[in-house]
Amino acid sequence: MDIISKIKDMREKTESWKLKGLSIGFVPTMGYLHDGHKSLIEKARSENDKVVVSIFVNPIQFGPNEDFEKYPRDIDRDTEICAYIGVDLIFAPEVIDMYPSGILSYVDVEELSDTLCGTKRPGHFRGVCTIVAKLFNIIVPDRAYFGEKDAQQLTIIKRMTLDLNFKTRIVPCPIIRESDGLAMSSRNSYLTSEERDAALIISKSLILARSALSNGERDAGTIKNIITKEICCEPLAHIDYVDVTDAFTLKAVDLIQRTILVAVAVYIGKIRLIDNFFFKEDSI
Repeated sequence: MDIISKIKDMREKTESWKLKGLSIGFVPTMGYLHDGHKSLIEKARSENDKVVVSIFVNPIQFGPNEDFEKYPRDIDRDTEICAYIGVDLIFAPEVIDMYPSGILSYVDVEELSDTLCGTKRPGHFRGVCTIVAKLFNIIVPDRAYFGEKDAQQLTIIKRMTLDLNFKTRIVPCPIIRESDGLAMSSRNSYLTSEERDAALIISKSLILARSALSNGERDAGTIKNIITKEICCEPLAHIDYVDVTDAFTLKAVDLIQRTILVAVAVYIGKIRLIDNFFFKEDSI
């Protein structure tokens, strides 16, 4: 397995693969890999001749009061994980490599970025889209793998790829959960043991909501109330948002008639966690 930090070297490597007719699967990450990332990499490994994982904590997607400096990093551990799974190449550039002169040009997907997490994290998805577009231009993957846990991000990246005519196909992958139901996230490592137990209220609330939908409930307000009532039973939990939206436009719905996204963001202590599920009308 190779580890490359320079854009020029990265391009030369992937171009050589392309000349040989080899397909490239790409998993963009910010490192501190967990089983959710592993599932993306394993999917990429099963569908492509070569697999590239990027490890880059992207500063332009963090707000001024967010955790860029504290974001967990462990490149040695990440390298071991990638080698074990069978990654062919890690692209791990420095900030100075990706933004050598700062940055004046951004990729911004309007409307889809203005709801859910976008309302409280202005500029976040602009930062995400910009770095993903840069990585797509550098690596030129055939397929790129994104987890459904970041459902809004997935929806936005799909639209960006369509609108900007990238050849890369976006492959959604299901949420990976701990054995007790907590959605895997690098930010889970910030939780104390008490907060870790409290965080289970998030997945429990979504289970109740999914059950109500399966039993025929179609009023979005009722679904939101079910989730809110359950989460409010946990003293350490503070709701950022609970929303029921159209799965494709991310606009709020009142009556559930097509595929929807049920999404939540909850602070457990000071740590903000997200979770969600998609529901199709024919899934009952």
